[in-house]
Amino acid sequence: MPNPWTGKGNPYTRREVIDRLRATLERGEPIIAAGAGTGISAKFIEKGGADLIIIYNSGRFRMSGHGSTCGLMSYGDANAIAMEIGEHEVLPVVDEVPVICGVHATDPRRRMWHWLLQVKAMGFSGVNNFPTHAIVDGQFRQVLEETGMSVRKEFEMVALARKMELFSIVYVATPEESAEMAKAGADAIIAHVGTTVGGSIGVTGAACTLDEAVRRTQAIVESARRVRRDIFCLSHGGPIGTPADAAYVNQHTDCVGFVGASSLERIGVEQSLVEITRRFKAIPAPAAPRARPARATDGRGKPAQKGKR
Repeated sequence: MPNPWTGKGNPYTRREVIDRLRATLERGEPIIAAGAGTGISAKFIEKGGADLIIIYNSGRFRMSGHGSTCGLMSYGDANAIAMEIGEHEVLPVVDEVPVICGVHATDPRRRMWHWLLQVKAMGFSGVNNFPTHAIVDGQFRQVLEETGMSVRKEFEMVALARKMELFSIVYVATPEESAEMAKAGADAIIAHVGTTVGGSIGVTGAACTLDEAVRRTQAIVESARRVRRDIFCLSHGGPIGTPADAAYVNQHTDCVGFVGASSLERIGVEQSLVEITRRFKAIPAPAAPRARPARATDGRGKPAQKGKR
């Protein structure tokens, strides 16, 4: 059913979002979800035909010229930033595409059930677990796990979202996390294989190869589908930075789509702005040689001497 107050658009019920995505697959099309950090990004992502728009706190940093990893740092209230972007920039300009809210589920200052009610009341059609501690590893990950900021909080948030009939599309980095998210009731799994390569602030040495991304992605997909067969599985990040890369992953895994944030929003803006600026710089200006500034004079029509006004 459409929005009961406006007759169209967000918020959609969980079942409505799922039905829309299934219809996409029945047409033989991939599911494409896109991160949006600004209203204008969301507006034109919708015109491009995306199936979902996801609001992350990292989108604000990304579109301010900083790395997406800023979203994992203490540079602001992740939940409040995502809510603000959604309320004031994205939800007012998106006509039809379901808009998903990034939720920092491990924030100990939030009563998560209460926050999800606010997310739902704002008119979002679902949730995503970002910032996610699933992409943190090593000793710091162990510290997070042992001090009450475990990834398990993200599983619990997804279980709450399921009870509240909110669609959920979630990041995971391992097969174990994938299985747990499927058990919690996630509707779509995103195999996160690392920070996106490319552009002005993408990673280089920190990325895996495309074939390694394929192996990791398929292991995550298989783990989720051993729990539930009705789950949508998508890829994201690392070397999967172009449509050709995403197509390669779809062809070599059981993924049915792709989630683009830096690879779609940031790199798209970087490339298009460079190109159009160069084109403007290449336009003819026949009058330019005649528009040289007049020589300075001393007030009596004579050229001013250097060092004197």
